[in-house]
Amino acid sequence: MTTKERAHLKSLASTMNPIFQVGKSSITPEFTEAIREALEARELIKLNVLKNCMDDPREIAEVLAERTGSEVVQVIGKKIVLYKENKDKKNKITF
Repeated sequence: MTTKERAHLKSLASTMNPIFQVGKSSITPEFTEAIREALEARELIKLNVLKNCMDDPREIAEVLAERTGSEVVQVIGKKIVLYKENKDKKNKITF
């Protein structure tokens, strides 16, 4: 992903609300599968790491990206933004 593409995705994510929350149980196989499905449907998603989660948000982002085949756009505080290119042209983000 180029710097320009990342900047574009960051600007799109700035107005989004988080659709998932990572809590005390952190990353479960079911949670990972839900993230994968959301990425297929939306391409760009935002997650919120709750205060009761003891794991580092950067590490959570890297693990989720690896398990879902996505890319980490940004991690700011306890907010994570992930992107996975959609092969379906209907819901595709254009750069």
